[in-house]
Amino acid sequence: MAIKFFGQYLLDRGAVSVELLLKAVDLQDAVNLKFGATALELKFITESELKRVHNAQRIEDLMFGDMAIKLGILNQEQIGQVLKQQQKTHLRIGEALVRVGALSADDLSHLLEEFRIDQALYTTSQTTIPSGVLHPEVWEFCADLSAKMFLRIVGVQCQVGECVLVDRLPGSDFVAGIALAGMVSASYHLAVSDLLRNRIARALLMEDDVSGEPDEVLEDTVLEFANIVCGNVAAKASQYGKSVEILPPFPLRPGREGIEVPLESYGLFFPLHLADGELAELTLFVRR
Repeated sequence: MAIKFFGQYLLDRGAVSVELLLKAVDLQDAVNLKFGATALELKFITESELKRVHNAQRIEDLMFGDMAIKLGILNQEQIGQVLKQQQKTHLRIGEALVRVGALSADDLSHLLEEFRIDQALYTTSQTTIPSGVLHPEVWEFCADLSAKMFLRIVGVQCQVGECVLVDRLPGSDFVAGIALAGMVSASYHLAVSDLLRNRIARALLMEDDVSGEPDEVLEDTVLEFANIVCGNVAAKASQYGKSVEILPPFPLRPGREGIEVPLESYGLFFPLHLADGELAELTLFVRR
């Protein structure tokens, strides 16, 4: 048993097919507009203001509404109206599965109860770093922020699994890497599936279809995603009184064998469970 979203649980149970789950997720995407898109629909902001807020969020870890207020684009009353509209129209994955014909209402009720029982041991959201690792608060924040950015940028909910010590970076065709230097010394490695890479690309390139983009462009968007996360990690570390420099992102191709963790470092592995059934992997090499 492990942390799962309801959709992944249903797949593992054989209760729904991948095709119908993806159809339900597409329906969710169409109905559940992000905060900025909802504000745009309500005509509280313009397209250029939307982009301005998104660009600012890449530099500072603030939610869309908080950033829009900081920039003087929205006020508190408008924030409340946007949230009210989102709550009014929100479509949960279970209801979406019923709408696309994947489940009956009765089946949904029974499966939800089974899911709650299955996940009862995994209700905590606290990320725990193994003892002995330096600056644990920074790495807790790093993992949690990585998950948060999948929701904020890509629009997919993400939960951080249990952190475990590893001696190798897991095998993968492509990994986005970033070195952190200074008082906190480490390297950040993010591996995503091709499907998730494409979702990141659609979000950062602001394109509905990226199937015609070359692999280099798609990989660059994953590097940019990692860069956004690490930039915010550095800012947070400074609040802890730790000066951190972010070096330029770089691609890694570990292959099937992976890459051995340097002797002078701890290897911290975090599985990142996404609501659409995808799995990303975060591995940190933290200097001892």
